[in-house]
Amino acid sequence: MAVGRLYVAVFLLLNHGNSAVFSQDIDDDSIAFDTSSQHGLNVESLQANNDTQFDKRYLLYDVNPGEGFNLRRDVYMRVANMMKLLREKQNWILVVPPWRKLYHWRSAIEQNALPWRTFFDLESLNRYVPVIEFEEFVRETGEEAIDEILYLQGYAEGWKDGHWEEKIDDRDCIDRPVYHKDESGYYRGYFWGMEDIFARKFKCVSVQGTSAILVPTLLEKTKSKSVFIDRFEKVMHIRYGQVEFYKARRSLVFAKHLRDEGDKFRRELLKSDDERDATIMDPDWTKNQKKEGSAKGGPYLAVHLRRADFLYAHPDGVPSLDNAVKQIKDILEKEKLDMVFLATDADKKEVTYLKSKLPLVKYDPPKEILHNYGDGGVAIIDQWICAHAQYFVGTCESTFSFRIHEERDILGFHGDKTFNCLCGDKKLGKCEQPSKWRVVY
Repeated sequence: MAVGRLYVAVFLLLNHGNSAVFSQDIDDDSIAFDTSSQHGLNVESLQANNDTQFDKRYLLYDVNPGEGFNLRRDVYMRVANMMKLLREKQNWILVVPPWRKLYHWRSAIEQNALPWRTFFDLESLNRYVPVIEFEEFVRETGEEAIDEILYLQGYAEGWKDGHWEEKIDDRDCIDRPVYHKDESGYYRGYFWGMEDIFARKFKCVSVQGTSAILVPTLLEKTKSKSVFIDRFEKVMHIRYGQVEFYKARRSLVFAKHLRDEGDKFRRELLKSDDERDATIMDPDWTKNQKKEGSAKGGPYLAVHLRRADFLYAHPDGVPSLDNAVKQIKDILEKEKLDMVFLATDADKKEVTYLKSKLPLVKYDPPKEILHNYGDGGVAIIDQWICAHAQYFVGTCESTFSFRIHEERDILGFHGDKTFNCLCGDKKLGKCEQPSKWRVVY
């Protein structure tokens, strides 16, 4: 895992000052294509005489439909950091995409086109860059229309002579169509399940680099008032792990109704609350700067145990249930704890087995919580409870565990009680532990 994350960080050191720009817009018989493969506002931004309604420009984005909840949160940070650069010159507003039903959201309830306020605190987002929901964008513009789509893709030829460089070019679409022209010349496709949405222009753009490489195009090469960048995961972080990266991350405060539900569970079943645990935070994230080790945490061990598809995707990284039990018992003894909180996608039979072997509790959402906030909301409640434990151990290479690492670091927990993962059966006691990417202020 550490190697994979370093691989991303290396490219961020490359110069992005010599980016190419888009050629003239394509607005005739083009069709948008989708590959088969599968993260609000106004605080420190420079506004350059750009505060009038007339001058507003809107940026919309989305990612590959197959990407999971926690990767989407990561992509949001790439977008938000780019927005800071855009707003130094023009009055750009970020329109966050409705949440479509994701692969891991398996409950038999309606979970499509969910607004961001379901999961995150919009006021906190707006302390970094201006953010609005899609429905507000429609109200402000007066129509269910997007001026232009930029569909990001790689380069068909790959890296030339094995040499990687930041670049961006208009190119023919590589893969099969997902957007198409209707009889009126508008582009139709999957817009978060909303049938009336259309776009006026579309083009495919090959890109290699960080999200900053898109800035010259958005400022100078397109005059569209609203621009939708699809497949935003194709560009990387501008400066991974640096101050602006963590400002965007810290702005991703969970919605209060989800935090409240997690806090209720902590109080009632885990003898945990912010006063006793030393995890009190100011509602304004910009005022929080916790010292490492200042957080004590609740008297329990939090475990995130991935099962399901992870058993096949990472067969050497997921322990058997018996070896998971052994490792958990060792941590309980070492940390002098006698209660386990489990966040897992294991099936009922596996959870029952774990409960027979360990002093374990798990959050099972009431019907009202599941109906109102879906599987995404339940996942956030799980993460919130894990983030407040005295000690956390996750699953190696899981983005769900990564997000908990970040949350605990922001809360002020010691790294040794945060950046831990259970070892697979072949590497018990000697597997590589997570890289310690620490919050930077």
